[in-house]
Amino acid sequence: MKKLLGVVLSRNRIKSKSRAWIRNQNRDQYVREARAQGLRARSAYKLKEIDYKHQLIKPYYQVVDLGAAPGGWSKYVSTILSEQGLIVGVDLLEMRPIHGVIIIQGDFTESSIQEKIIDQFESRLLDLVLSDMSPNISGIATIDQAKAERMHISILEFCAKALKPGGVMLVKLFEGSSSSDIKKMYSENFNQIFAIKPKASRSESREVYQLAKGYMM
Repeated sequence: MKKLLGVVLSRNRIKSKSRAWIRNQNRDQYVREARAQGLRARSAYKLKEIDYKHQLIKPYYQVVDLGAAPGGWSKYVSTILSEQGLIVGVDLLEMRPIHGVIIIQGDFTESSIQEKIIDQFESRLLDLVLSDMSPNISGIATIDQAKAERMHISILEFCAKALKPGGVMLVKLFEGSSSSDIKKMYSENFNQIFAIKPKASRSESREVYQLAKGYMM
């Protein structure tokens, strides 16, 4: 009986959290604006704000968007690029086509997928690497920290293959016990590092965006 009661309470908590999440989504200014403007995700506003402030994206840039689904960042970048520019969006999940975006489904940490990405640029090195990815959270701090570190190491390893000297990177990370080590890794590979909390990031979220300029190959 106690076990059954525990299951019922657990399900009720999940339902309650789900309802709260839906309420927050419906009240969120950026969610409403994204829906009104036909954007794929509210995250597009985070990139837009950072781009406006730091002049992140140039029309001729060669860009990769790692962990691109559902495509909000890739779609935003595609509206800025000229015919000389190129954006490739990569994700494990399937994405609906986006005009002006080459989509690759797969794990970017796999060498075969990295080759597919690099091949799209026809021997041109990247100007900009974007990543709005988050590791799958288990709730166990030590495991989640290790996952985050591995993910960021993988991004840096990809940069070593594809990002041009002086190139730029923008990645999401979560403030916590492992974030200082991750920031140190980036500071050792880039000339300038900026920590940014866009207005579109929810105040209760620990997410920040690490803008790294001047890649030292």
